[in-house]
Amino acid sequence: MELIYNRKLISKILPLLKTRDIIVIHGARQVGKSSLIRYFINHHINENYFYMDLENLEYLDLCNKGPEAVFKFLIGKGLNAKERIILLIDEIQYLKKPSNFLKIFHDHYENIKLIVSGSSSFDIKRKFKESLVGRTINFELFPLDFEEFLEFKGKKYILKKENPSEINTELIGLFEEYNSFGGYPKIVLEKNEENKKLMLSQIISTYIKKDIRDLGNIRNIESFNRLVVILASQSGNLLNVVELSNTLGIDQKTIKEWIFLLEATYIIKLVRPYHKNIRSELTKNPKIFFIDTGLMHLLHLKNFPKTIIGSSLENSIFSELLKNEAELNFWRTTNKQEIDFIVLKGKMIAIEVKLNFQQSITSSLNFFKEKYHSRNFVVALYGNKDKKFKKYPWEMICEIKSPFNSG
Repeated sequence: MELIYNRKLISKILPLLKTRDIIVIHGARQVGKSSLIRYFINHHINENYFYMDLENLEYLDLCNKGPEAVFKFLIGKGLNAKERIILLIDEIQYLKKPSNFLKIFHDHYENIKLIVSGSSSFDIKRKFKESLVGRTINFELFPLDFEEFLEFKGKKYILKKENPSEINTELIGLFEEYNSFGGYPKIVLEKNEENKKLMLSQIISTYIKKDIRDLGNIRNIESFNRLVVILASQSGNLLNVVELSNTLGIDQKTIKEWIFLLEATYIIKLVRPYHKNIRSELTKNPKIFFIDTGLMHLLHLKNFPKTIIGSSLENSIFSELLKNEAELNFWRTTNKQEIDFIVLKGKMIAIEVKLNFQQSITSSLNFFKEKYHSRNFVVALYGNKDKKFKKYPWEMICEIKSPFNSG
């Protein structure tokens, strides 16, 4: 029997299993949506359920006939109509009218609980209508965060704000691996580096250069593929649409449409600048980040780096914050004062990411703290953590999850 791992998202969905809300799980391909659904089946759903993957054309044709046809099919399969039926559907975006399908099930079949997944928020949002407001609860599933990565690797650590130096040394080595290869579950579980490369290359060629291209009806394939590679090389930098337009010879409107498509399909994420005074804090352009560092490395470097570089570490920290539901901005002024991340969760936190603690520069952090009364962190992997507000990545995440003290 295939070993299926627990994901953090499961604990958030479990309390909703007994409600009538439709649970919708969004996420890129290969991040583990199907495995998450199978985990529910194996551990939390004992009977009176049915699972459909709409990549199976027979199930897709059935669902396109409407809820009545599906209900009759379920009864024909031996499910008890007098008891609660849990219907789990993968790749819901393939339906012609998913919004209408889900609405009818919700409103007219009270005994059926729906759990559905989709690989593209772009396609789902395009097909889902306002008629589903108040009927769905939406969740996003990302590649593994570092804590999940450790579980998948079979490493038993209790991540805390402070760990013994020996534990931190071990965690640094594991974080280096996590940074290099990223958090796609199959990549994490694969032991052979060449196989990791092959599998990630398959994701790039199948799901980025083909699926997304087809989804957006992109005709200029070469320029789109070049854009993806350029963005990977610029991850962590300000997005400059004018420069991209000039480099690729494509109009700015098209560049913006392609970037929107990449963000809506969970490949990249734009982080907006934080400001209260638009005159002094002038930067309006967002920063661009890749959600998975392994994908970013393979697109940019055509290989996995042997050592961590600063921009790559910053992308890892972004990814960890995103997966832990932090509201993210960055800060940059006309005076070239800059802070990598501003986190708004309870108390405002200013975070600088450095490879080495010794390289940390805190003038911008101190200025920002005085102005906005923030809590400050310097996050790094290497060197001596000689000041109280300097953190390793896992300590930062633990801190963000917990209530804040002033300071």
